[in-house]
Amino acid sequence: MQSRARQRFGYIALLAAAFLLAAAAGLTSFATQIDNDAYDWMFRAYVRSEGEPRSILLTVDEATLLELGGQRRLRSFLAEGLETLKAAQPRVVAVDIALVDAEDEALDGRLEAALAALPAVVLPSDEMPGGRAWQEPLARFRKLAKAVGHVHALPDPLDSVNRALPLEVIVGRDRRWALALETFRLYSRAGSITESPQDLEVAGTVAPVHRAGGRKMLIRYRPDGVPRISLLDLKRNPELRERFRDRAVFVGVVAQNMARDRLMTPTSGSSQMPGVEIHAHAFETLAGGVFFREAGTAAAVFACLLIAVSAGFALWYLSGARAYAAAGLVLAAAHAAPHLLFQNGVVFPLFAPLGAAWLSVVGAGMWKHFVVRSQLRKTEDDRARYQQAIHFVTHEMRTPLTAIQGSSEIMSRYNLPEEKRKHIAQTIHAESRRLGRMIQTFLDVERLTAGQMELKREPFEASPLVDVCVERVRQVAERKRIAVQVAPVPPVRLTGDRELMEYALYNLLTNAIKYSPEETRVDVRVQFGGGACRLTVTDQGIGMDESELRQIFRRFYRTKQAVTSGEVGTGIGLSIVEQIVTAHEGTMEVASAPGKGSSFTIVLPAQAGAPAAPDTMVVSR
Repeated sequence: MQSRARQRFGYIALLAAAFLLAAAAGLTSFATQIDNDAYDWMFRAYVRSEGEPRSILLTVDEATLLELGGQRRLRSFLAEGLETLKAAQPRVVAVDIALVDAEDEALDGRLEAALAALPAVVLPSDEMPGGRAWQEPLARFRKLAKAVGHVHALPDPLDSVNRALPLEVIVGRDRRWALALETFRLYSRAGSITESPQDLEVAGTVAPVHRAGGRKMLIRYRPDGVPRISLLDLKRNPELRERFRDRAVFVGVVAQNMARDRLMTPTSGSSQMPGVEIHAHAFETLAGGVFFREAGTAAAVFACLLIAVSAGFALWYLSGARAYAAAGLVLAAAHAAPHLLFQNGVVFPLFAPLGAAWLSVVGAGMWKHFVVRSQLRKTEDDRARYQQAIHFVTHEMRTPLTAIQGSSEIMSRYNLPEEKRKHIAQTIHAESRRLGRMIQTFLDVERLTAGQMELKREPFEASPLVDVCVERVRQVAERKRIAVQVAPVPPVRLTGDRELMEYALYNLLTNAIKYSPEETRVDVRVQFGGGACRLTVTDQGIGMDESELRQIFRRFYRTKQAVTSGEVGTGIGLSIVEQIVTAHEGTMEVASAPGKGSSFTIVLPAQAGAPAAPDTMVVSR
């Protein structure tokens, strides 16, 4: 359960990291540029011109300047063009040419008369250097205008592409509506503009522009453009004036050597669009009444969270092909959603949702891959432990079973005295109990290895532990005429599982006897100091070299000399001893040399114990 809880916590932490990283990355300038490029691509792919344009451009291009005498005669042919428009009765004329300085009185008078003859005129105003006041048209022109609108654009600070227009600009305490908005108001014959913090309303058309965002309006540029007629063409062909009838006319300079407000737009590609045409497209956006709405930062963050949660659920609860199919659907939805929303008028960021989708899917997929591999390894480890358990049973239980079998066979075959039968029965009983303890010890070691059991924490003395183990190996040592000598044991108190420690020390003693020649000696020594107890078993057996010492605690490992000695073994015992010692927060030390015997030392945390009666040695021969 704890492992499952840790897995769940790690999985949630990974998804949270993916979500936070994607949301934070979505706020960077790099992500903003990616979103801008995606906006431009979708704009060109999905936006279509709807209906006939309600506006038209009357332009001063290069040919007009060249034919009519250059910039110094600009007001002259502007007045001439407006006089021609008078007969066509356009609904409103928006002039995007600065009329702030007085020039030739006759020319200014003619232009004044031409403006006065039009039904509705909107004149431009721009911000003065320093941003403290508006640059106003001359008073003689200003009084003829039904409105004065600002001509500010809103090029993006990252790529200078003009995607939007501020419908409201405040300089000092003087607010001006955009030239396009004032033109639309007069075109719609609306008396005023109704405003709220969230939008502007003109003649029933509600533009979703927030005051907090500077009344920013995304422009729906017409892919087919706004019709354009130059002043020169109008002069040469006055019949063209009928194309201006009942339309909003935007008058401005488009010649590249004079137009200083040319900007790139989503539809202009690498070329630039003159400012007067941008204002005309903004007017068309208002007149069409179809607006783009930008999804806010909160919506993008929520989308990242939703994507991360969806990917997490898909890869947590599903497996195999269904999990990958669900992950694919999450990725497909993250890719498709911005496009579908754009086609429905909502501009949604692309970078952050895609980042959340890919980070979540890839992260969760990798997590699942490694978890499955981990579970597979655990299963394989469990299987290996099971096989090792079988080897352990056949190896460690052979001795008590042999004793039980031999004793019972003697009792059944021979007519023994009562005293001898009683002794054999006690032997059978002792070996049976020993077999039961051995099985329990094995199960405890397995559970400790698997992390399924907590170690007992009981105090016990070292001296009885040594005595019991030495007595248990006495008969085995006697058969090989090996002396087991125990040095006096100091009063030492250990803490842990006594039965497991008995098994560990017993295993070291049996190995020492098993791999020692006949008529040799095995020494058992207990030392205490520095808060540690050292239980050492030293033999005069076959010994090991350095390469063998490095592998001695590996399961199923047996040295070459151990294999050729003829002694039966599986290489399990020492690995189990090390596990028991490690579980008791101890360490194993080994010293050995080929032909000179080995010394195994168990080092355990300990305390000084109660003094015991002196015990010089136990000798079995």
